[in-house]
Amino acid sequence: MIHFSNTTKRYASGQDALLNISFDIEQGEMAFITGHSGAGKSTLLKLIALLERPSRGQVIVNGQNLARVKRRQIPYFRRNIGIIFQDHQLLFDRTVFDNVALPLIIAGHPHREISRRVRPALEKVGLLKKEKHYPITLSGGEQQRVGIARAVVHKPPLLLADEPTGNLDSALSWDIMQIFSDFSQVGVTVLVASHDLELISRMQRRQLILKNGQLQQDNPAQS
Repeated sequence: MIHFSNTTKRYASGQDALLNISFDIEQGEMAFITGHSGAGKSTLLKLIALLERPSRGQVIVNGQNLARVKRRQIPYFRRNIGIIFQDHQLLFDRTVFDNVALPLIIAGHPHREISRRVRPALEKVGLLKKEKHYPITLSGGEQQRVGIARAVVHKPPLLLADEPTGNLDSALSWDIMQIFSDFSQVGVTVLVASHDLELISRMQRRQLILKNGQLQQDNPAQS
């Protein structure tokens, strides 16, 4: 599903955000990227989502070499990825339903298909009864759940999450991780960048540990 081969990302300042990174993530696997602030976690996710391009090396996602994806093709490529951010990036002038429906509207799905997909996504994250609410009326954990529902409503095979529990308490963080785990159980590949070492340890999943842009350790999932 995801293949990095001697991948380096150097910014214009001369800083190597990632240096000669190599690893593989299998279809349906759930894994964590961790490391100190500035270790390269977010940059790694950005390369997968084509928000950035590598300076050297290869990034292959679902058999597609991202170096060959032209600029005009990027929006279509991203339709196969769900992306979740720490700050939710919700539209506060639209209802929960409309926020989750947005990717389907952009993709041109008919209204009936949108309704058929949005409500199951909201039910999955426990927010079906709040579909007519506005995000401002929701708690931080609920807003994050809306972001998750929006990321998976188009049923992507790959889910990327960048510090998705950074603003949540431990109980809510655990709940969010269980949702991610459920997705991986049905074949979705889930890659989570997080610095919450206690939470990551509890999940007992594979850990890719970055330090100064390099892959320091690749710890397998615990049985």
